[in-house]
Amino acid sequence: MKKNFDFRRFLADNIVVVIFVFITLVAIPISGLSLFSITQEVVTRIGRNCFLVFSLLLPIMAGMGINFGMTLGAMAGQIGLIFAVDWNIIGVPGLIFASLIAVPIAAGLGWVAGQILNRAKGREMVTGYILGFFMDGFYQLIVLYMMGSIIPVHSLAITLSRGYGIRNTLNLDSVRQSLDVLIPIRIGGIVVPLTNYLVIALLCVFIVWFRKTKLGQDMRAVGQDQQVAHAAGIPVDRTRIIAIIISTILASIGQLIFLQNMGNMATYNAHKQTGFFAAAAILVGGASASKATIPNVFFGTLLLHLMYTVVPRAGANLFGSAQIGEFFRDAFSYAIIALALVLHAWRKKANADHAREGLRGGTAAAGKGA
Repeated sequence: MKKNFDFRRFLADNIVVVIFVFITLVAIPISGLSLFSITQEVVTRIGRNCFLVFSLLLPIMAGMGINFGMTLGAMAGQIGLIFAVDWNIIGVPGLIFASLIAVPIAAGLGWVAGQILNRAKGREMVTGYILGFFMDGFYQLIVLYMMGSIIPVHSLAITLSRGYGIRNTLNLDSVRQSLDVLIPIRIGGIVVPLTNYLVIALLCVFIVWFRKTKLGQDMRAVGQDQQVAHAAGIPVDRTRIIAIIISTILASIGQLIFLQNMGNMATYNAHKQTGFFAAAAILVGGASASKATIPNVFFGTLLLHLMYTVVPRAGANLFGSAQIGEFFRDAFSYAIIALALVLHAWRKKANADHAREGLRGGTAAAGKGA
């Protein structure tokens, strides 16, 4: 029997996407930007940010919600870049060198994060968020005091005048857009960072393949019901740790891709909003804290960065101040994350209430039958 389309249910399930599409459609004509410039900006931003957003998929699949602790991976990527710049390794080899340093650090941090999150089951998202702040203190200690004093740094151009500590802003000229221009291509005048998209495509293939493996199936089972998974002999805690380790490693590589496109790095701040922007993107794409897909990543990154492109200009045209547009952009982004998480909690409670009602109804029917 074919079900009738339920508009109210559709709206409730996709309210975040609907709000963002509405805001963007209103802002595009007000911004005054040409279709060409909007397309060029969005194509660049998708190639720059998508990899970071993909790092959130596996923890969601494993039932751990949005991994706000991915900032640990971003810190590892930045440490790798500092060494690549210090050693003056140019171009793609510099990015490979940075990743060789970043990946083991990210794996270690991911293991630590996984151990902590296993002790905070049911509260992984807020724990991961606070863990990011906690580990930021260690990152600051290493970069501000240990590099140049305990950890050897050869280049005086990247150290503070006192002789140790890394400068506030690091120039990444040695690796600037080295991945973006590796395979130059233009489509209708639009410059496409083809190598970035190829790397993202390989990651998509990996995720599709990984979901079909024994470990991937275990993660899905753990995400659906930990008690059932444990009863089936699946090592729940170990599986969750592996999901966080992979997520943290992907975040470190994603931060390398992001920063090489930007061409410079705010040494002490670049990682702090990584988890926030990635979470906003995947939620805008229609994902939730319990379910996310590859299309959610692409659609969310497209919508979020389309809004980031047009809303500041629209604010400048409406109110005579681009700063007001920036305020609107940040307010909408935070509001969307809050709304998505509230809806997730509401749906979870509603499903639990519905299950309890069904259980009571079954018990009552059994009583009558007896």
